[in-house]
Amino acid sequence: MSNTVGSRVVHVNADIIFSSATEKYYESHAIIEYHALTRVLSGEMRIVQPDRSYTFIAGDTFLLPRNLPSAVIKQPKDGRPYKSVSIYIKPGRLEDYYKRHAFKATQPYNNKIKTFDKHLLLESFFASLLPYFEMDEVLPDNIISVKVEEAISILRNIDESTDNILAYFEEPGKLDLVEFMEKNYMFNLSLEKFGYLTGRSLTTFKKDFRKIFKIPPGQWLTQKRLELAHYQIFEKRKKPSDVYFDAGFENLSHFSFAFKKQFGYNPTSLLS
Repeated sequence: MSNTVGSRVVHVNADIIFSSATEKYYESHAIIEYHALTRVLSGEMRIVQPDRSYTFIAGDTFLLPRNLPSAVIKQPKDGRPYKSVSIYIKPGRLEDYYKRHAFKATQPYNNKIKTFDKHLLLESFFASLLPYFEMDEVLPDNIISVKVEEAISILRNIDESTDNILAYFEEPGKLDLVEFMEKNYMFNLSLEKFGYLTGRSLTTFKKDFRKIFKIPPGQWLTQKRLELAHYQIFEKRKKPSDVYFDAGFENLSHFSFAFKKQFGYNPTSLLS
């Protein structure tokens, strides 16, 4: 799900993506199921996570690990539209790669965003991708495989600790439900995704949730998000239009309706 204005996404195929935004662009809270190597070409990208936020501008390169709840804001900067190139590094391609190359993971899995300094190998790699977006025909999969492997090799050459992310293939294990939900409730994810990230089936997730919180997860999530929004508006004096997205709502009208239903008054009344 996304809320976009003046945005465009071009796929070479499902693995290489060029995106742009001429106006402010919000991408819904989501989880990317594949590692994503991204270069910002122009504009600005802000990624918000429970423990910190990141701001990336033209020339920045980073690796976003898979299954990491995030809110992403893309917008123009310095009079230039937002543009970026991303390459998804899928588990199947990684497993094939590491069957042929010894990995050097020296630490436990690190699911934090990894940034990379400017490097000629990265510059030449992303420059080689741009002409693909001018093609009318679909890029063959064998060429995609070569480019993905090139990306992996470059990252490992630049920073060996990249293996601590790329060489980890385990699915999420069963996590403490209270700790995870209190940390991630503001991300507008499906209950299936919350279940997956806590190592549970949807049925088990709902059962465990009711046992712990005494109410259905959907009801609890709405209450927590509205409480967060109320605090941001009343205590921080933020406008509802600047709050609803960060509180986990897809659009302002739905947020305003839910807010009034919960508290009995419109969110704007808190600012008067």
